[in-house]
Amino acid sequence: MIVFVVHDTTVVSDARKIEHLPPSAKLVYAILKANRQMTQKDLIRETYLPPRTVRYALSRLKQENILVERLHITDARQSLYGLRQARTAMVVEA
Repeated sequence: MIVFVVHDTTVVSDARKIEHLPPSAKLVYAILKANRQMTQKDLIRETYLPPRTVRYALSRLKQENILVERLHITDARQSLYGLRQARTAMVVEA
């Protein structure tokens, strides 16, 4: 039996993608990496950045396809932001 494990290079490619981003986007990335999902208000409180700067950082992360925006279930006026997850696939041949 041969087993192949295919890893998504999301972590490596994300590191390359954030190298050229502004410090605010790197900070938001680090906070989201530690906390999974947060609203924009949570990010503003956590980073001590102005709202406009957080919005800009989120838009830059979204442009790089690093960020995932989801609907906040309990409050539809807000969005939850999180990082795209790495995927691992396993292929088994007998």
